[in-house]
Amino acid sequence: MDSSVALFNQLKAAEPFFLLAGPNVIESEEHVLKMARHLKSVASKLGLPLVFKSSFDKANRTSSKSFRGPGLEEGLKILEKVKVTYDIPIVTDVHESYQCEAVGRVADIIQIPAFLCRQTDLLVAAAKTGRIINIKKGQFCAPSVMVNSADKIRLAGNQNVMVCERGTMFGYNDLIVDPRNLEWMREANCPVVADITHSLQQPAGKKLEGGGVASGGLRELIPCIARTCVAVGVDGIFMEVHDDPLNAPVDGPTQWPLRQLEELLEELIAIAVWGFAF
Repeated sequence: MDSSVALFNQLKAAEPFFLLAGPNVIESEEHVLKMARHLKSVASKLGLPLVFKSSFDKANRTSSKSFRGPGLEEGLKILEKVKVTYDIPIVTDVHESYQCEAVGRVADIIQIPAFLCRQTDLLVAAAKTGRIINIKKGQFCAPSVMVNSADKIRLAGNQNVMVCERGTMFGYNDLIVDPRNLEWMREANCPVVADITHSLQQPAGKKLEGGGVASGGLRELIPCIARTCVAVGVDGIFMEVHDDPLNAPVDGPTQWPLRQLEELLEELIAIAVWGFAF
């Protein structure tokens, strides 16, 4: 059986849910390896299938002066080292079609960013790698849009697709999570993932000294959103985790502290298992 199909089947069958987790961006090889080691330890202890996530390039930062990551070539080398060292699958995102082939040689899951969820050429290029495709729902999209996005993957010859809720714009500088979306996205006939960290972003909501803005967030509400999503019922949880969120170069306000990860996941597992009983 093809490795992507095998992993896809494993994730679909995961109970109570699978986990896509890691730091937002590759800060260094040392940091990513450290995070992967700790995440694997926690996930293994709790019996959750883990896919390690980190980005090689944050192409849609609010400011062109912001940290973006090591780039495609160096970033993939680091992610491959994580994969080999800890024997865990990898998910990372692409922003342009030309990146897909190279990323597909390393990543087990290719993630389509929310802003790009309708970009047909990007979706098709990602699909043609044969890897699992995780499509983030655009903050500007109705959940029904994800049916078409998932179909673009399938029509390109790839049946291994999942869709991910990551919040909806609620005026300027704010997102909300509508739990109904988790049910409506089932119409895409594929696994549904809840991004419990980006959903609490406040895009361009933080003014900087000297001018300009950056994205803020409501980290303290991550458990609230996570409990809601698990209670409604999702196949997977996506979350960004950091050992020092206050000093993270990207999305610090919405990364969950590594030291609190096990406790949160234990609570979510308990909620999900209780829900299965009914």
